[in-house]
Amino acid sequence: MSRVVVVSGGSRGLGEAIVRHLLKQGDTVCTFSRSRTPAMDELEAGENGERFLFESVDIADSDAVRAYVKQVVKRYGKVDCLINNAGIARDGLLAMQSDAEIDLLLGVNLKGTLSLSRACIRPMLRAKKGRIIQISSIIGQRGYRGLATYAATKAAMDGLTRSLARELGERNITVNSIAPGYLDTEMSHGLDDNQRGQIIRRTPLGRLGTPADIVGLIDYLLSPAADFVTGQTVVVDGGITV
Repeated sequence: MSRVVVVSGGSRGLGEAIVRHLLKQGDTVCTFSRSRTPAMDELEAGENGERFLFESVDIADSDAVRAYVKQVVKRYGKVDCLINNAGIARDGLLAMQSDAEIDLLLGVNLKGTLSLSRACIRPMLRAKKGRIIQISSIIGQRGYRGLATYAATKAAMDGLTRSLARELGERNITVNSIAPGYLDTEMSHGLDDNQRGQIIRRTPLGRLGTPADIVGLIDYLLSPAADFVTGQTVVVDGGITV
């Protein structure tokens, strides 16, 4: 059987690109998000057959996440890899953020990551092998005005990576983070032309990133070539944080 990879938030943006790439590589891909998109309908109706599973699941609902992973294990018998990609951002000064906005960011970006990781780690422990990749952000390392809560959740993901690497290493499970810079996806479409221009001018490679810049690193971290790589946060940002 091919590798079974769980990808959170795979219905659009970077997550969708990751799902499509892994399916093309021959992996079995299980993904979920709160809402179904035309892309998910397309993949279900395509040639992927039994190698693709999509369900509408709210990652902030730990019971629903646990039930989803149980469904994956029942259907495929294992979870080889987990990519914690689901995340949301809300722009605004912390002093003006409501409790509801803070709870939403913490629930999706942090609690959801913890719940999904916990559920997927259990079958990995039984198998005594596995790969976990967190999609964090350079915002968690450098900060950005108006994104304090988002930055806190992404910094927490990198801390989780280091701690889990220590917890799980003896069971041959590696845990690493990828911290993208500004990608040309839905997450950056809220930037105005002036903001985009400033970011591009500050980036040594002179452009925004694309999902293709991320999936190559995912390939490496999931491959045997990365067997001795764990607990690391790898920045992919065109040099903007240099």
